[in-house]
Amino acid sequence: MSHVNSSVGGVLEPILDRYARNPHHLMQILRETQERLDFIPEWAVDYLAEALALARVHIQAVIDFYAFFYDSPRGKYRVLFSDNVTDRMQGNTALLSRMLSKFALDQGQVSSDGLVSIDTTSCTGMCDQGPALLVNNYPVTQLSSQRIDQICELIKAQTPLVEWPSEFFNVEDNILRRDVLLSTEMASSQALKRAIELGREGMLAEMKASEFRGRGGAGFTTAVKWEACKNAPGETRYVVCNADEGEPGTFKDRVLLASFAERVFEGMTIAGYVIGASKGLVYLRAEYRFMLEKLHAICDARRKANLLGKDILGQKGFDFDIEIHMGAGAYVCGEETALIESLEGKPGRPRIRPPFPATHGYLGQPTVVNNVETMAQTTLIAQNGGAWYHGMGTNLSTGTKLLSIAGDCDRPGIYEYTFGVRIDKILEDCGARNAMAVQVGGASGTCLARHEFGRKIAFEDVPTSGAFMIFGNNRDMFEVARNFMHFFKHESCGFCTPCRVGTTLMSDILDKIASGKGTHYEMNELSRVHQLLRTTSHCGLGQSAGRPVYDTLQKFRPSYDRRLKHKDFEPAFDLDDALASAREIMERDDVSAHLGTES
Repeated sequence: MSHVNSSVGGVLEPILDRYARNPHHLMQILRETQERLDFIPEWAVDYLAEALALARVHIQAVIDFYAFFYDSPRGKYRVLFSDNVTDRMQGNTALLSRMLSKFALDQGQVSSDGLVSIDTTSCTGMCDQGPALLVNNYPVTQLSSQRIDQICELIKAQTPLVEWPSEFFNVEDNILRRDVLLSTEMASSQALKRAIELGREGMLAEMKASEFRGRGGAGFTTAVKWEACKNAPGETRYVVCNADEGEPGTFKDRVLLASFAERVFEGMTIAGYVIGASKGLVYLRAEYRFMLEKLHAICDARRKANLLGKDILGQKGFDFDIEIHMGAGAYVCGEETALIESLEGKPGRPRIRPPFPATHGYLGQPTVVNNVETMAQTTLIAQNGGAWYHGMGTNLSTGTKLLSIAGDCDRPGIYEYTFGVRIDKILEDCGARNAMAVQVGGASGTCLARHEFGRKIAFEDVPTSGAFMIFGNNRDMFEVARNFMHFFKHESCGFCTPCRVGTTLMSDILDKIASGKGTHYEMNELSRVHQLLRTTSHCGLGQSAGRPVYDTLQKFRPSYDRRLKHKDFEPAFDLDDALASAREIMERDDVSAHLGTES
């Protein structure tokens, strides 16, 4: 590497060695490089390109794709306010303005002394204890004006994060209702031992008997996925745990990883045993960086207990280990093929399917992808049997479901219910007395109005990945839909034209309506673009992006109609007004210098 300054090797070589110079670990190498240098400079990109035998343009494309990678300085303290709709409901906008004012900064600007930058990010998974922010990727919860002022003083004094008050970083589980998953005590090896007793085919049979469906929202039968992977051609197989919990309003996986990680890792090991995989990969979202060291420690303890590694529990040939990979801020990586692309060190753009991951997944090999809750629930089936598990819930939705409840209620937090629970029962339990609407399943989910509160949480009625956001009588559902649409516009990966353009169009139309220039033309356009997104987008993000607008248009139309001040089409862009600066430069403001007038 003669053309690169050899002194930089002292920074990057230990990182490269830690990841065996494997280009598929590019994401982790970039993350550690940034943590070491605060950003990823050009010289680092040059050095890594040569060390990993990758094109420089590939590395730059990865940096550009992910929101939490920076190729220019972003300040010693990088503050990102969570901007999910629930944070807005809790007052984050005023707190953001307060901090910007304290440093005399504009949003996104880096201070002239390089000390701090202040911006927003999407949901941080702290909806039950917001408003929240991230400072250098570590969460600060329960924000208030007083806490913002304290943070500002700590930053101005350049106080290291380790010396900040510990209560700032306190993240509660807030488990307020437990059912079998959250209440069952289980020794760390108990479920795994039972799975080994059953044997690979016996454990798969129990999974089939349970009719257990994945808890990511799509509800695909887990046993079918495992069996397809098990029987796929190839010698190498992988288990991937999708911990990229990016859906706004969802935080159940955060709690499972914080307090039930052993259960999650054991479920992954059981999956590895059934399908014949020797490696598991956890894809942990960037916003949960604060958990990384603890999760590594749990894996180390399981290795020492012979619950990970070679010949697990004395079973010759049963080799399985787990690696934890960090994401870098991309909602689309919650889609399983985009997640696999990211694991391979690429921009996280969804693949064309088929083939599906079960036959052609990570590194082109058969791969099972399940989310955190799915892995944890698997241990219950191993321990108690498929018939027992099938006895809970409904015929088409067996077992229990974790709900992340936030918004206008007295008791936000995690609630576990058997499938089939009614919406109004959930609202009663969490103290939502004046609910007008509930958004189930996050921004891409279903918006329910008051007359629908008799419906049930189940795959055959109201499916959900776990988010349950409550909006009281005082909320404006137009603004809720607008917030979600801005989110989808920001998070579109840009791969396909319908999503890239459609989310921008819908977002801009909502902005136009909010500015008072909307007409019935725009209302019709919203419905038309939603249909185009739904039927022509490449992946689920685009296909569901227009749903919050569609649902609120159907159920809360007055919140749109009261903003319509014109009958006929009204341009959103005033060209004559845009030319004002040119007229000022030319020192002209006569009638002929204006559009639409005659001299």
